Amino acid sequence: MKFPPLVTLVGALSLVAAADLPAQALSLPNGAKADPVPVISAANILARTRHLSSDEFEGRAPGTSGEDKTVAYLVAEFQKLGLQPGNPDGTYLQNATLVGITSTPTLSFVRDGVTIPMTVINDFVGPSSRLVPRVEARDTEVVFVGYGIVAPEFGWDDYKGVDVRGKTVVMLINDPPVLDPATGQLDPKVFGGRAMTYYGRWTYKYEIAAAKGAAACLIVHETGPAAYPFGVVVGSWGRENFEISALDLNAGNVGLQAWLTLEATQRLFSSCGQDFAAAKTAAARRDFQPLSLGARGSFVVENELRNVASRNVIALLPGSDPHLRDEYVIYTAHWDHLGRDPRLPGDQIFNGAADNASGVALLLELARAFTELPAGQKPKRSILFLSVTAEEKGLLGSRYYAENPLYPLNRTLANLNIDGANQFGPTSDMAAIGFGASTIDDIGIAVAAGQGRKMLPEPNPERGFYYRSDHFEFAKVGVPSYYPKNGRTYIGQPADFADKHVADYIANRYHKVTDEVQPDWTFEGAAQDAVFLLQVGWRIANGDTWPEWKPGNEFKAKRDAMLKK
Repeated sequence: MKFPPLVTLVGALSLVAAADLPAQALSLPNGAKADPVPVISAANILARTRHLSSDEFEGRAPGTSGEDKTVAYLVAEFQKLGLQPGNPDGTYLQNATLVGITSTPTLSFVRDGVTIPMTVINDFVGPSSRLVPRVEARDTEVVFVGYGIVAPEFGWDDYKGVDVRGKTVVMLINDPPVLDPATGQLDPKVFGGRAMTYYGRWTYKYEIAAAKGAAACLIVHETGPAAYPFGVVVGSWGRENFEISALDLNAGNVGLQAWLTLEATQRLFSSCGQDFAAAKTAAARRDFQPLSLGARGSFVVENELRNVASRNVIALLPGSDPHLRDEYVIYTAHWDHLGRDPRLPGDQIFNGAADNASGVALLLELARAFTELPAGQKPKRSILFLSVTAEEKGLLGSRYYAENPLYPLNRTLANLNIDGANQFGPTSDMAAIGFGASTIDDIGIAVAAGQGRKMLPEPNPERGFYYRSDHFEFAKVGVPSYYPKNGRTYIGQPADFADKHVADYIANRYHKVTDEVQPDWTFEGAAQDAVFLLQVGWRIANGDTWPEWKPGNEFKAKRDAMLKK
């Protein structure tokens, strides 16, 4: 089983102020007098978003006719722009061999002879990632392991003194809220303070439970710490899921990877004579001890499996310098969404307009702008435009590329990721997810300043966005990765304009059938951000130095080792 880096990143870095970053990045590469200023069409971005998120594409789920239509559209668009096939085999496609898994789970607990039943969807969602038809465990001890974290650098071990092999573990989402005794505030030196670290991400929790030999891992869902309501979990996990095809059939994975609702968890604890609130409070301390609930848990997961030949779509703009064109800058945007759910009454299509038809539309507009730069401003290094599959199923398309790169990673300077786009107007600021992670942030600060904008840390680091999009898979293998997002201060709008729209989107459209193009979308802000993205990538592609991870970053050692080969 592969484990991503476990050391905190966003927690420490998101506290860095823009003024604390070095100023040398303000100089333009190779003596250039100015950044290129491309002509970007907000109307193009809107039109492509509307097209890709139409019912014609059936929600763009991998392994469906919606994928076929999406891939064909992207290939045709790249061809129209005059971009070369991005795969060295002469095609625009990278085949990603996946397995679709449709799980039907049952779960129940017994305490003192009394059954505590759990109902799928209402109480839990629980697929299995093992590539076998049936997974089951009977009569397992149920143990509450706090936040389910083992972090030696913080002196933290939620499994201390207990062997959970063959048991069912229950744990909390996100990181422990550790307070600084001097201030009474969240301690930024422990789990990043307010910012989520990878320890708080659900992927880590299933991975460490598997490493400990647990039969099942049940994560307690709470909307605040998870950063989305339980309906998002149901929409994402309660249907077909995907894994990269594996010869070992993922035998080392936890048998049941489930989420429990808060209400179901409270009922379980109460039935076992335990106080969930008290246990949660105790879990925020280093001296927390795992708690056996005195219940026995049983589950069965019936899996319907199918092989899925999914595809990443990739196009190449060759560099203009014959000595540098074998070095690369990669832009990414995932094309997939959640497809269709025939169980729903009425509208069954998850159109994914914001997530991520808009990001793909921006990627295509960015590609067009690069192709139309005047001869004297063509990028010296090559630019790759990569639209990946199965981001919604665990960043699988980007992981597939990172593990099977079409171009050497030690000649890949950077990844710039696009997930979503500013549907509204221009802003006076921008945000960077994982702000301060690499020297790309220095370039971003300078480019934003050239637009009259200020670059800020992400506003909600506790939501763990650094671990939730495709740049993370490139970071894991060492490639400096950058994930900028639109700003929060909209020119000519009230101060709470961004907060209201973000809250409305998460509550009413995120991973729902209602994520469709809205009447007030103009994408004028996305056009502003496209100029920013082009200029950042252009500076990297023409620069005298390569981007680097900042000292102390968790991915720096992997990059340093890569570049020594």
